[in-house]
Amino acid sequence: MRRLFIIRHGNTFASSAQACRIGSRTDIPLVESGHAQAERLATWFAQQSFPIHQLLSSPLLRARQTAAAIAAATGHSLDGMRDWLGEIDHGPDEGRPEADVLARIGAQALADWEEQGIAPDGWIVDADSRIAAWRAFFAQAGEGADLLVTSNGAARFALLALGLPPRKLRTGAFGELAIAPDGAVTLLRWDERP
Repeated sequence: MRRLFIIRHGNTFASSAQACRIGSRTDIPLVESGHAQAERLATWFAQQSFPIHQLLSSPLLRARQTAAAIAAATGHSLDGMRDWLGEIDHGPDEGRPEADVLARIGAQALADWEEQGIAPDGWIVDADSRIAAWRAFFAQAGEGADLLVTSNGAARFALLALGLPPRKLRTGAFGELAIAPDGAVTLLRWDERP
């Protein structure tokens, strides 16, 4: 049985900072607490008994830094980056505080995004190609565990590709899927932090 771990990068804002919508156009590094989250993930994966088949990352720095910590702890080097693991583009809301985003798009548009994966006006998402990429990845042959380091905006499309509603994946957390030999994909857990 193949296992798939969808891992969200660590924190990019200090707890004292005002969090903003950051996406594909804002390539910022992990902050101190984000590096600590990456190290906790790395330690957890290094302690597991399953063989790692591949370790893939979003091209963004925050994901690559998280993947680098996992690679160092497990001894499995990064196998590459995939654009479809990258964060979405928040369009006119990129870099803006959440209150400003809510004022622009409204509560219903934000709820539609959180609960159904319907992007608000102005966001650049290309949901169909992201869902297709996740489905193609699920269909690949392989044994062991695939570790994919990504963002919350991209991770939600893994669930949508399975016909499930999107759910938040907190920074420094992961979800686990099992892929049976017949190709059936089962969600085992979501939003787990080591």
